[in-house]
Amino acid sequence: MWLKKLLKNQLKKQLMKADGIRLVNINPHHHNRFQDIEELGLYLHIPFCRQICPYCPYNKEIFRTPVAESYANAVICEIDSYIQLVGDRRITSFYIGGGTPTTMLHFGLERILSHIYNTFNMQCGIHMESHPNDLTPANLDRIASLGVEHLSIGVEALQDHHLRNLHRPYTNAMVKSAVKRAVGRDFTCVNADFIFALPGQTYQEVEHAGQSLVELGIDQVAAYPLFEFPYTKWSQISKTKQHRGFSVFAKRKMQRILEKIFQEAGYERTSVWAFTKNGIPKYCSVTVPLYLGLGASGGSYLKDVFYLNTFNVSEYIHALEAGRLPIALSVELTETMQMAGWLYWRVYETRFKKSDFMVRFKRQIDGVYGKYFKLLSQIGYLRDDGEEVVLTSAGAYWLHYIQDLFSIDYISKLWGTSNQTPWPQSVLL
Repeated sequence: MWLKKLLKNQLKKQLMKADGIRLVNINPHHHNRFQDIEELGLYLHIPFCRQICPYCPYNKEIFRTPVAESYANAVICEIDSYIQLVGDRRITSFYIGGGTPTTMLHFGLERILSHIYNTFNMQCGIHMESHPNDLTPANLDRIASLGVEHLSIGVEALQDHHLRNLHRPYTNAMVKSAVKRAVGRDFTCVNADFIFALPGQTYQEVEHAGQSLVELGIDQVAAYPLFEFPYTKWSQISKTKQHRGFSVFAKRKMQRILEKIFQEAGYERTSVWAFTKNGIPKYCSVTVPLYLGLGASGGSYLKDVFYLNTFNVSEYIHALEAGRLPIALSVELTETMQMAGWLYWRVYETRFKKSDFMVRFKRQIDGVYGKYFKLLSQIGYLRDDGEEVVLTSAGAYWLHYIQDLFSIDYISKLWGTSNQTPWPQSVLL
């Protein structure tokens, strides 16, 4: 534990030149924030689920029809507040996450999407998360008609006993049927989320699940280990049932089993955890450099500022009904922090062009991070040909393990506090 803490502190100082990041309860002035921005990503958060999965760290509450309809009205008000600021800037990626976005089919989602496409200069289709139980033939027709081109399905596991342990409300047979229905439609990419390193899971079960996903014809698999966040119910369940965790080496072995299956089947790594069929555009969340977040807990990153909406759905609705933006926390970012954030997400995507850093920061990346690239290249974690940096398989895993030293701790503090308090005064990461 002390070694992890020491490593985190040293990395903070080296990469961000700071001991921490403090978010405060200040609504940042938006004047000129968009001035030098030509294009943006857009994120929409749907915070509703029909049941709460104990391991999930994301902002959500039980779906209720009247609240969902009021929420749709509030999101439309939030969109209107950005009309003048965003103007005709291109929106080049659009991601809908949750919660469970498909809970709002027929309950306001259609109105939100129509307003977005009538308001902003949308130059992209939609990437959206979904629940297997929502993927009826009629709902799939509706989803496609809304402009969803990339659909993600929360499969999570493919053995009934693991699904029960995760409190997922379907069987292996049911989720496979849902995947088959989605794959049979004309989506550009169908992604399956799959969790490994589950309590008691064997290497053989991981291998069987990976082969099943390939046989189902899935376009992309996002396969990641079970993360335990201290503010979720899973943390309590794990302690009560005395679950034995897997070592980082066991998790690495499971990932390599999946990696071998997918690569032999014609998939390529497109992020730390994702494998996509060759020739298929990848399904991706908001890893774009700059983005605007809508909805309760929506986060926005606009070059020199990051801010986060309140997590509380009722407070989010009330703020917009009162004519106020629902921003709960914000932080002004130094250039060093901006560069570290840029590098974090590029490492997550496992490859990036050095020229993109020059476009964003007007600086040569080697002058900032070249010594790290050289060291990581020498130990076999990345390849640097002078123009592009590409992580190796080992590098993708171990560098993301180092990233998790930050992200899990940061998320636990930021999201944990935001879940407990609608308008925190400050959070120190």
